[in-house]
Amino acid sequence: MDYGQPLSVSPTPIPGMVVVTLPVHGDNRGWFKENWQRTKLIELGLPDFGPVQNNISFNEKTGTTRGIHAEPWDKYVSVATGRIFGAWVDLREGEWFGQTFTLEVDPSRAVFVPRGVGNAFQTLEPNTAYTYLVNDHWRPDAEYTFLNLADETANIEWPIPLSDVEISVKDAEHPRLSEVTPMSALSTLILGAGGQLGRALVAEFPGAVALPRNEFDLADDAAYASINWSTVGTVINASAYTKVDLAETEDGRHDSWQANVVGVGKLARICEDHRITLVHVSSDYVFDGEFDGEATEHTEFGPLGVYGQTKAAGDALVSLVSRHYIVRTSWVIGDGNNFVRTMERLAESGVNPDVVNDQFGRLTFASELSRAISYLLGLAAPFGTYNVTNSGDVVSWFDIAREVFSLKGHDENRVTAISAAQFAERNETAERPIAPRPGNSALSLNKLRATGFEPLDWRKALKEFLNAKR
Repeated sequence: MDYGQPLSVSPTPIPGMVVVTLPVHGDNRGWFKENWQRTKLIELGLPDFGPVQNNISFNEKTGTTRGIHAEPWDKYVSVATGRIFGAWVDLREGEWFGQTFTLEVDPSRAVFVPRGVGNAFQTLEPNTAYTYLVNDHWRPDAEYTFLNLADETANIEWPIPLSDVEISVKDAEHPRLSEVTPMSALSTLILGAGGQLGRALVAEFPGAVALPRNEFDLADDAAYASINWSTVGTVINASAYTKVDLAETEDGRHDSWQANVVGVGKLARICEDHRITLVHVSSDYVFDGEFDGEATEHTEFGPLGVYGQTKAAGDALVSLVSRHYIVRTSWVIGDGNNFVRTMERLAESGVNPDVVNDQFGRLTFASELSRAISYLLGLAAPFGTYNVTNSGDVVSWFDIAREVFSLKGHDENRVTAISAAQFAERNETAERPIAPRPGNSALSLNKLRATGFEPLDWRKALKEFLNAKR
């Protein structure tokens, strides 16, 4: 046997399911093939699905028929000896429910079968060894879905009539398609759902499981034990210790490291072990701001304070997760207490504030950040780090304060400019030190824009934010 064809991957009518053509080399001794070669197949577009178990089904008789079974894990199906007629039916909830695909499989072919796609086969030769890799272990409490081999809707044209085959009583009694409960999609889990960004994420992902920090502490092992991680497909981590100034105190330093490093490390391990996509929100504070222009995704870290140090350490841990998005942002404004709401309140109260004029960046509205995260996930953009802020000109906090006053109908000249050093000198106390902040927080949006996402200008977003009903 020597098929001599090149290694290739071809799509099927079932989304996510692909056929792999395998080179088989033979001589007078027999034949050899690389049945699963991770690096080569990933380069051709096969998911890095992380198999943990290899199963073999040996079938003595021609016509042995098994299925149709859908499990909550991915499969990589192939044949070691013999031939099969394979049949697959999409049993996942959604528009492709009931979509069918059939194919004859010999040692020169393999099929990647996504989670929730029903799998069946009929042997076409005696002594056929059907093999499959799976990326999870069988569990009695897992969600399984089955379909009758003779279902009229799927209308599978079996080479050997089902009346003449070897089949189990259990397989023969599976329900018809109209009675099948579709396999539910993997869930999205939002952590830190009570914060400004968390609330925006809940609005952007209405079907997600949303847990605020008081319900899921990243550093608490018991919190992880409360989640069935096999049902989670994506985790969006908006949970963090964000009290930048208090992080410089003894207690704050401890709390910041626990939440932003220890907890993130635990979450990263869980996501890697369960092949979960982890979206982690980062910060401009990982930089010292001592650069010209705008920081890219490759700008070297140089955090100035404890908060920035913990965020940088957390980013390093998340970067080790195979399926990760680090979404780096700056100057987040959302539903809650923030700089814009403070300036709005001072303007309405007749207070004339002193505002720092030597720290520069762009606002990021939580709704826009959530929209970008949803876009990256929906696009299945390449994993990695992405800068996400609103677009527009780079300005100081002083400029933003003046803009808020003006948009609310107040004299922008009521805002006075001071330096960061002056602000610290006036406001720092032993109980509440003023943490050092980067002077330049401008983040390059080129990589984000290359995906097709165009962020809203911060000035337009600010106007909409201030005009929105509360």
